[in-house]
Amino acid sequence: MLMKKDQISTAGDQHMIQEIRMLALGDSYTIGECVPAAESWPLLFAKTMHAKGQNFAQPIVLAKTGWTTGELIEAIRRENLQKKFNLVSLCIGVNNQYRGMDPAVFSKEFEKLLLMAIDFAGGEKQYVFVLSIPDWGVSEFGILKGKANVSQEIDAYNKLAKAICLYHKVDFINITDLSRKAKTASNLLAEDGLHYSAKMHQQWVDEVIKQRKY
Repeated sequence: MLMKKDQISTAGDQHMIQEIRMLALGDSYTIGECVPAAESWPLLFAKTMHAKGQNFAQPIVLAKTGWTTGELIEAIRRENLQKKFNLVSLCIGVNNQYRGMDPAVFSKEFEKLLLMAIDFAGGEKQYVFVLSIPDWGVSEFGILKGKANVSQEIDAYNKLAKAICLYHKVDFINITDLSRKAKTASNLLAEDGLHYSAKMHQQWVDEVIKQRKY
């Protein structure tokens, strides 16, 4: 069971709570493209929470650069994961937007993924959360590509995802605004000028902890 901030014991002589199993579902933003695995947000999250007294196992990350919602669904089916997890995260959709796919398809497949995530959490919706899609349009790569409508399209996708999360009573964490800080802070971008640095990944972790009150 994942404990909230006010439930975490600070007593040094108490045993840590049971091992927490986390599943992180997504694409390049979850796997941490262009940063070491240890500096991707799921592993930074586990490290940060461990320092707060939570006994985290190393998260299972099912993510790959370039995956769309449909490709993530197929990957989940191939993996045939049997375990239940204490915490499940989902961050997906940027490649649907990048490829110019129908938002209606994204909406349908995103909801299917969210229901899968809830099932992985044993039906406990409070142990599932979604990260919004970061805005690659403000990155060095995005600016060089000259794609003026990226930010508006990302906002539209996030609006769909947020509505689905609200309907299913699952936390939707806005990290898009944080990602847009990379427009004027190059140290928030990875070496490829498209993905994000460990510093940005840690900011996402901090936002999750703040919003979910751990």
